[in-house]
Amino acid sequence: MIYVSSAIAAVLIFVIPACIYFAAFYRINRGDVTYKVLSGPDYDEYHDDMIALIDSAVKIPYEPVYIRSYDGLRLFGRLYMQSPDAPYHIQFNGYKGNGVRDFSGGLQLALRSGGNVLLVDQRAHGASDGKTITFGVRERRDVLSWARYIAERAGDDAVIYLEGVSMGAATVLMASELDLPANVAGIVADCPYSSPFGIVSKVADGIIKIKYVSYPFIVLGALIYGHFNIFASSPERAVRSAKVPVLLIHGSADNYVPTEMSRKIRDENPSAVTLVEVEGAPHGLSYVKDLQKYENAFYDFLQKTGGEARK
Repeated sequence: MIYVSSAIAAVLIFVIPACIYFAAFYRINRGDVTYKVLSGPDYDEYHDDMIALIDSAVKIPYEPVYIRSYDGLRLFGRLYMQSPDAPYHIQFNGYKGNGVRDFSGGLQLALRSGGNVLLVDQRAHGASDGKTITFGVRERRDVLSWARYIAERAGDDAVIYLEGVSMGAATVLMASELDLPANVAGIVADCPYSSPFGIVSKVADGIIKIKYVSYPFIVLGALIYGHFNIFASSPERAVRSAKVPVLLIHGSADNYVPTEMSRKIRDENPSAVTLVEVEGAPHGLSYVKDLQKYENAFYDFLQKTGGEARK
């Protein structure tokens, strides 16, 4: 009986959390996901538009740049320069994506605005080092490192925007509570989740179909195997102390990250956070669903925060 109890305890404490870690937080066999776009009933009608945006984005020349993260990882970004006097838009990809795929539209929008773009592959994604995805807990410090890199490279007069989609959106929001360079003028977050635990547990509930069962194993998997506390930060908590304006954009038909999560973030600091909802847009496709509304929201935000107006 003692051996049986010990075996059960070992499974509960080590085996199940390990399975969750490797399913949710671990990434090593990346491959090229540039053209691996979302598919299914919510996305199939937008397939050709997504591919066309990616085709356009991959043809734009860039300068490859690298930095070291606070914990020693080599991080990669693509720098698209138009003018050293123009604003800099630092953009961060979503979960298991890469910069070019996830920001194929946002990259071109920022360039059309007259800005420069630093398109980042987040840690454990694309050409950046790393094996563990922490849903913004560690990645937020990478945002700080990239912002400091641009601030040092471009000088004190440079204007910087931090932008992200999905996990990247949550990441830049979590960075808002850090000691960002004074150059940072604003944050644009497209379909963020309100907390790392909130989104992982939502996905787990959809798989297991029994709420709460997976929750302790999610926490243990992150802590034991990923060596991070999944509760260390969250977008909704971080924006309470945000020192710069924030624009949230979220599709009303987002079945992966519910629009309600952006509403929760906005409600934590409505004086600093503006939410624009795009009717009928699924996850990450507000730009494709209603380009005019997306452009207007983006350009208006730049005008209000010191960025360059539309060309």
